[in-house]
Amino acid sequence: MGKKQKFYVVWKGKHPGIYETWEDCKAAINGAKGAEYKSFETFDLAKKAFNGNYADFKGKKKSETELSPAEFLKIGQPNYHSISVDAASSGNPGIMEYQGVDTRTKRKLFKQGPFEQGTNNIGEFLAIVHGLAFLKERNSDRIIYTDSRTAMSWVRKKKCNTNLSQNPKNKALFDLIRRAENWLNTNSYKTPIVKWETKAWGEIPADFGRK
Repeated sequence: MGKKQKFYVVWKGKHPGIYETWEDCKAAINGAKGAEYKSFETFDLAKKAFNGNYADFKGKKKSETELSPAEFLKIGQPNYHSISVDAASSGNPGIMEYQGVDTRTKRKLFKQGPFEQGTNNIGEFLAIVHGLAFLKERNSDRIIYTDSRTAMSWVRKKKCNTNLSQNPKNKALFDLIRRAENWLNTNSYKTPIVKWETKAWGEIPADFGRK
């Protein structure tokens, strides 16, 4: 029987991202002081972890990443009076795009990209800000779901805290980042930004389905 596939998440290292082999993971962390990384059994778990914080997964066993029946009951069902946002990036950096959909019907409400040399976290950040502007323009009281704690943190800080550097290929993307940051600093909003509970509800409705 062949060795089971694992996926390796690197939160902090020379090249943060998700890797399919230990060799690639080692190359991404070798020489990086305080590297943060962990293996996962499925790509879905790895993606969720990468969009979260290392501290939430450090030292946890597989069973501790699964929900108990009591936790399912506590979480309940999604609020369908909402929109959901997500991003996809082919590489880190790579070709990136993001979108927002109606949570119940999955009807597409907006979509941007593809952008050259973007990252998933940048896309998640831009998707939330686009969603905030979208709902404010329509005076909507819906909430926003995202599966990225990192992007939620960036929006709270009103800053896209990426380590990616601007270059001629991604100038359009960085122009959009600056517009998003400016919007956050010049607009107020009451829209709740809520973490999508992937373990309880499955993939967020705005997911691009590139597994």
